[in-house]
Amino acid sequence: MATENTRRRPRREPMSRVDTAWLRMEKPSNPMMITGVLMLAEPLALDALRRLLADRFLAYARFRQRPVDTATGCCWQDDPGFELDRHVQRARLPGRGDKRALERFASKLASTRLEPGRPLWQFHLVERYGGGSALVARIHHCYADGMALVQVLLSLTDTVRDPAAGQDLARAWLRQDGAGVARRVGAVQRYRRLGGKALGKGIQMYRDPGLAAVLAREGGDIARELLAALSLPDDPPSLLRGRLGTSKRVAWAEPLDLDEVKAVGRACGCTVNDVLMAAAAGALRGYMQARGDSPDGLTLRATVPVNLRPLEHARRLGNHFGLVFLELPVGEPNPVRRLARVSECMSNVKNSKQAVVAYGLLAALGMMPQPLQESALALLSRKATAVATNVPGPQQPLYLGGSALREMMFWVPQTGSIGIGVSILSYNGRVHFGLIADARLVPDPDAVIGRFGPEFEKLLYLALMSDWEAALLPEAAEALLDRR
Repeated sequence: MATENTRRRPRREPMSRVDTAWLRMEKPSNPMMITGVLMLAEPLALDALRRLLADRFLAYARFRQRPVDTATGCCWQDDPGFELDRHVQRARLPGRGDKRALERFASKLASTRLEPGRPLWQFHLVERYGGGSALVARIHHCYADGMALVQVLLSLTDTVRDPAAGQDLARAWLRQDGAGVARRVGAVQRYRRLGGKALGKGIQMYRDPGLAAVLAREGGDIARELLAALSLPDDPPSLLRGRLGTSKRVAWAEPLDLDEVKAVGRACGCTVNDVLMAAAAGALRGYMQARGDSPDGLTLRATVPVNLRPLEHARRLGNHFGLVFLELPVGEPNPVRRLARVSECMSNVKNSKQAVVAYGLLAALGMMPQPLQESALALLSRKATAVATNVPGPQQPLYLGGSALREMMFWVPQTGSIGIGVSILSYNGRVHFGLIADARLVPDPDAVIGRFGPEFEKLLYLALMSDWEAALLPEAAEALLDRR
């Protein structure tokens, strides 16, 4: 009988320290879910979705498991009562069932914590939306980072409408990434011990500045990176920071043409990511002005996830990313100068060890007692106003259950006291921009995302009207805008 009971006991396996940190970051004001919305050109039936999820999504054994937090640490445990129907539900939008209704529905789900005691993920299928269907997915961050979960969702798709039985198309659109990323992952282990020590001391650093010298002696460049991150001043007060509530608002903009974004980047000597983040900073600037909060001279920070694995490994679950602090010069009125500042900051963080150090810090958080973890998280989250993500998606049409995937958007959770999330995702030659915000801070996210396109159009206009044989200078941009 004992042998039978042992055989029936749910299987457990330990959870990584970084995944543990994300599990324990859950707060009523910031549920730790990655929320995605996929819009399909043709209707998708609920039964077809369930079959697809059973075949592909549940091929990842982790999604049959639930996280368990115990006194001795966190682990993954098989859910003996797992039922797919509990995690896949039909939904209907009220009224005309338009984009605004879908945004409100996604906002409600993004504000609602997943049911504890079960695997922490759920799909809601809106069978009738825009002539097709819409799928809203929620998956807890402890299962994997945004890069991996976007790839998991895309593994539900095919590159043709009717794939041949058994044909493996999952990697048809994946690009190869450099091996240097994988080497950086290995380096993380060497910094984890130092990260725990530094983070614990960093909480006391303001009271004892002499600890800075200790950190520098103990770890050289890595310790100095830790010290630089921990000693950053708190982000300045603005209407985008404040006491958080328990309600989220999401919205997304009309997509941009990716070729046009690339053209602006070439004209300004910047990357696509630089252009998009500069446009996002401009949109936040315009929103603050409209709300009567002058942004002049203000620079805010966003924490930006940096992938620490090759893209060919992107579908492996778990969290394998670091964080860097990116400056958003919302106080700069000149769009070209704003872009130059974003580009310079991005270049600096790319050449630093910030991302790898942050991964070590997250691992250290996962080893700390809950009260100390919360104190450390509060310390770090005060240094940024927003979370910003940019995920490159496949640049070809995809199909889900035979229905063409028209648009998609996702949002990663915010941590600690951060209440704003900016998401950028490129797919099939277009760039999708979305915002998630605490309803107390930004009750009208449409007023932000509605400025994203016009801010980009300013840059596009300047790129087209400037001298193509010379770099676009801020002074020339001001003259061109005055003539517009």
